[in-house]
Amino acid sequence: MEYIYSAMLLHSAGKDITEEGIKKILTAAGVKADDARIKALTASLEGVNIEDAIKTAAVPVAAAPAVSGKDTSTEEKKKEDKKEKEEEEVSEEDAAAGLGALFG
Repeated sequence: MEYIYSAMLLHSAGKDITEEGIKKILTAAGVKADDARIKALTASLEGVNIEDAIKTAAVPVAAAPAVSGKDTSTEEKKKEDKKEKEEEEVSEEDAAAGLGALFG
């Protein structure tokens, strides 16, 4: 990923994405640069419009849930609280049974 990040950094800085540029960024970040990977990256980006690639790769934001007439968040909260209380009761019973087995 650091190879792609370095290419994106060069792009956002308005610089040409070159092998030398990527290698300088990786070296400055303390990453041991692999020349073969750098060559492969620059070759694969050759002729690619990065702005278009970013726009098409962007994940659309999920739509907000529909709002109903009543407040469902308080109802959901009550249900969650009830479930948690039931889980606590079960776990206390399990703990008591476990202790009983220890002390015979």
